[in-house]
Amino acid sequence: MTDDQMQRLHVTIKGYVQGVGFRYFVNRTAGGLGLSGWVRNRSQGTVEVVAEGKRSPLEKLLTALERGPIGSSVRSVHPRWQDATGEFARFRVRRTV
Repeated sequence: MTDDQMQRLHVTIKGYVQGVGFRYFVNRTAGGLGLSGWVRNRSQGTVEVVAEGKRSPLEKLLTALERGPIGSSVRSVHPRWQDATGEFARFRVRRTV
């Protein structure tokens, strides 16, 4: 897979990641990297991210997710790399599920 091929990164983040602006941190970071997709809180206390774009910006997003915003405490990050679908026009925050 080359760096210019579109990919999808599906990530679950565990730790102290809700109520600390994590979704908005992800939204700003992903948007700034030119990625599309979404971020949402999960009812079990995790944050879920689906982002599509080129590999290099996705890797930068993953690094940012491992760090998190000030006030958060990331315990674990579980990434899954997949083929991009091209279904997203931009990056946005979704409702909690």
